[in-house]
Amino acid sequence: MNFYKLKFDNVFVFEPHVYEDERGFFFESFNQNVFNNVVSKKVKFVQINHSKSVKNVIRGIHFQKKPFEQGKLLRVLKGTILDVMLDLRKNSITYLEWDSLEVSEENKKQIWIPEGYGHGFSVLSETAEVEYLTTNFYNSKSEETILWNDNKLNINWNVTNPIISEKDRKGKTIDFI
Repeated sequence: MNFYKLKFDNVFVFEPHVYEDERGFFFESFNQNVFNNVVSKKVKFVQINHSKSVKNVIRGIHFQKKPFEQGKLLRVLKGTILDVMLDLRKNSITYLEWDSLEVSEENKKQIWIPEGYGHGFSVLSETAEVEYLTTNFYNSKSEETILWNDNKLNINWNVTNPIISEKDRKGKTIDFI
């Protein structure tokens, strides 16, 4: 499995070695030892989430406050998304900066977004199914939503006519986070 960092010092992309032949393909999608070595800590996943969305949907930007922060290991099972992460670590040199990565069933990339980041994605294909493992359980009382189109962030979601949930339309600007 290959891996590399994105803009942030602790966000990693994992690219599996895919073995294909006339029958289809096989790849190891997760290996605890490899993962822990790459992220330089022991990570325990406690929950798996699965979502299905249609084209132009934007989900996020969501995060959970301490002590319920979640790290996420995300992959796309069907379709293509633009995955977006926002650095919310107040002492970080990249505080309130964002980065993105296209993740798809074709490229089979996985992205590790550790605790301390807001997260969202937009759907670029007709539909997309996304699965992610989390390091903490969902806690509705600690959840926060940042306004997906906050002018100070200026995130390019790469969609036209975005479909936004009521919760995401009522997100807070970064001034109130």
